[in-house]
Amino acid sequence: MKTILVLFGGCSTEYGISLQSAHAVLTHMDRTKYRPLAIGITRHGQWFYYQGDAARLIDGSWQENGCIPCTLRLDRNAGQVLLLDGSGRRLGFDAAFPLLHGKNGEDGTLQGLLELAGIPLIGCGTLSSALCMDKDRAHQLVSLAGISVPHSALFRYGAAPAAISAAALRLGYPLFVKPVRAGSSFGISRVEQPEELAGAVAEAFVHDREVLLEEAIPGFEVGCAILGDQELIAGVVDEIELSQGFFDYEEKYTLKSSAIHCPARIPAEKAAEIQTAAKTIYRALDCRCFARVDMFLTPQGKIVFNEVNTIPGFTAHSRYPNMMKGVGLDLPVLISRIIETGVAACKR
Repeated sequence: MKTILVLFGGCSTEYGISLQSAHAVLTHMDRTKYRPLAIGITRHGQWFYYQGDAARLIDGSWQENGCIPCTLRLDRNAGQVLLLDGSGRRLGFDAAFPLLHGKNGEDGTLQGLLELAGIPLIGCGTLSSALCMDKDRAHQLVSLAGISVPHSALFRYGAAPAAISAAALRLGYPLFVKPVRAGSSFGISRVEQPEELAGAVAEAFVHDREVLLEEAIPGFEVGCAILGDQELIAGVVDEIELSQGFFDYEEKYTLKSSAIHCPARIPAEKAAEIQTAAKTIYRALDCRCFARVDMFLTPQGKIVFNEVNTIPGFTAHSRYPNMMKGVGLDLPVLISRIIETGVAACKR
């Protein structure tokens, strides 16, 4: 039986979503094959070995009891958590399954730490995690792979407002203003007219030092879950139906005024084309193990790349598990396949 280090929480605006994803993984992991070793990272960066009820992850009260301060042993191939309670105990594990969304968890920082320590990593590696978190550089690489991307303009903190305004006029309104590196749509604004631009840019700079102005693509968003390393499995393509605005943080986790259709309401031939494009993007960005590829489908049937989530959510509303359920992989089976794939990929 393999012991799997499940990492959750983290110093990110997506801390709460990480707790929900960890709850789903911990409660659906096949205990005949795997023994979870739950390590929570608080919003302030403290590491704890958590032995309590997984249900306490849902309301965020997991830190109140059942916690022991800990840290990773970083000696190469040690594969141990060191408890900092004075006991000197070391808890061994076989592989790490990070479930931290957003910055300081999904952006290559944690992946780099694990790879430095020689720890088998279940998920995308350092390079692909960093690339996929960076919307501008991901778009550049995907474009070189032959997939269409939105027209955009990149600005660093301190850029002249006049230059930003001029770029917005070139792109045309409406447009989107996005932090280059952030997840769950934090800091993203849809800007309908020039008077809204300055406020949207200021909000985006709260989340990152670089901001992207991006043309609004007509049509709707579609997504495709990918699982694998050498041989890739594509999940059922889904579709986001919006009644207003865009698929922001609130809509992603409440679906108040939107709906997710899985499978998407599109012809089978177009769905197959989207699956092929998703695999191309996955390869172009050096993804491995699992990821969700998001794209736009225009009224003319054109596929346009949006982004890749290298640690997609596993919550009740999460798209990745539902897309994979559509090809016969329910959550317990999916989690086992992800772990098996990740461990095998690290051996190559």
